[in-house]
Formats: sequence, C-alpha cells, structure tokens
Amino acid sequence: MLSTILQVILAIGFIMFGLSKFGSKQMVDEFKRYRLPSGFRVFTGLVEVIAAGFMIAGIWNDTFAAIGGILIIGTMLGAILTHLVRVKDPFSKAIMPIFLLVLGLIVLTLNFSALGL
Repeated sequence: MLSTILQVILAIGFIMFGLSKFGSKQMVDEFKRYRLPSGFRVFTGLVEVIAAGFMIAGIWNDTFAAIGGILIIGTMLGAILTHLVRVKDPFSKAIMPIFLLVLGLIVLTLNFSALGL
C-alpha cells in the first residue's frame, strides 16, 4: 500500500517535471545555467516521463515499480550532483531532488524482490 501511494505521487510529479523539460522557459534557462545542452534537457524530460510511466505500470506489476525507482534514483543523483557540484548552488536547491531520491529508494526497496536479483 505504501509503495502504491508513493508511486502515484512520484508519477504525478515526474509527469509534470518531465513535460516541463520539453520547452518551458524556466527549464530552458535552468539548463543553460547548468551549462548543459538542450538535447540533454529533452533527454532528461523523456527519462522522467518514462519513469512516471513505470511508476504507474508498477501499480499492477512490482517489477515496473522497481525499474521506475531505479530511473528516479539515477535522475535525482544527477540533479543533486548538478546543483551541488557543477553549479555550486546552495544546499537548499538540492532538498527537493534529495527528497525525491529518498522516495525512489523506498519504492525500489519495497519492490526490489520483483527484480529477481
């Protein structure tokens, strides 16, 4: 039950975050500030939307939930490193990616056995 609730929250968030990467002025400006190419912004948005899809599919199939968790963890590690290392933002800018990373870790942990590893 906890996993399903977190999956829904993450899916809604990552659909919104991912779609915004496809052209919102704010995201275009942020990726310029990060010194990352526009293609990487679009790629990141695509990964986020795919992760959201896995979270939704994971409501019925635990393997998909685990894969979605892995995608979210990887994306948020990249976001944290970008904020804290690449552009040296204050720690407060990394709080949301850290929070989302933790939620992704919880979903992965709760569904890890479905990966059969």
